[in-house]
Amino acid sequence: MLRFDFATQRAWLPLALALQIFMGAGMAVIYGFYVPHLSSQALLYVVTGAPTLAFIPIGMAMLPTIVSQQKASGTFDFLLSLPVPRAIAAASTVTVFTAVAVPGAGVTLLLAAWRYGVQLSVSPSVVPAVLLTSIMTASVGLGLAHGIRNPLVTNLITNILIFVVLLFTPIAFPRSQFPAWLADVHEALPFYHMGVVIRAGLTNGLVNNVGTSYVVLAAWTLAGWTVTAWIVGRRG
Repeated sequence: MLRFDFATQRAWLPLALALQIFMGAGMAVIYGFYVPHLSSQALLYVVTGAPTLAFIPIGMAMLPTIVSQQKASGTFDFLLSLPVPRAIAAASTVTVFTAVAVPGAGVTLLLAAWRYGVQLSVSPSVVPAVLLTSIMTASVGLGLAHGIRNPLVTNLITNILIFVVLLFTPIAFPRSQFPAWLADVHEALPFYHMGVVIRAGLTNGLVNNVGTSYVVLAAWTLAGWTVTAWIVGRRG
């Protein structure tokens, strides 16, 4: 299944890398134009938020779009007919998109750090942070693709999601800058917590309550798999 998925998505890989760099490093650079004189702490937030932004378009936009196209073309029904457990097929899809997303996020981080001359304090905790973030976005994206029948609605929601992430999520700046009610909303959503766990692995003392963020991301990962398992099981 992994070979099949990689072969199927091979044509998308250059686009995926470009999309990640534009959304991650591109937004980091643009923030510098909006506010040209950033403090050292603000620059750390911008640079360490870039890889988080880079994960979102792959798992939460590109993956649902591709799965929706597979469902519309009949490819998805063919995959379900293969003599392999359906959980393996879903896991293969998540694995492929996780593997695709990680290198692009790394390039995005390097470009953003180079642009602002920021020195990072990389720790081993960045590894589980990156893996969980990538797996979570792919799992939620897969659940979104299976939970919505109409591909047009899926496409609309993913586009709205990108818009909301870019403008209304505290990924590249502290959550305390939001109104209290909006900051509270992000306690339940995954985006802020993605930034927290990755930032904790790239800096010293910039964030706290990292354990809570891991729990929230794990819960969203489980929710994505639960929706996928329920929908795919019903198709049987």
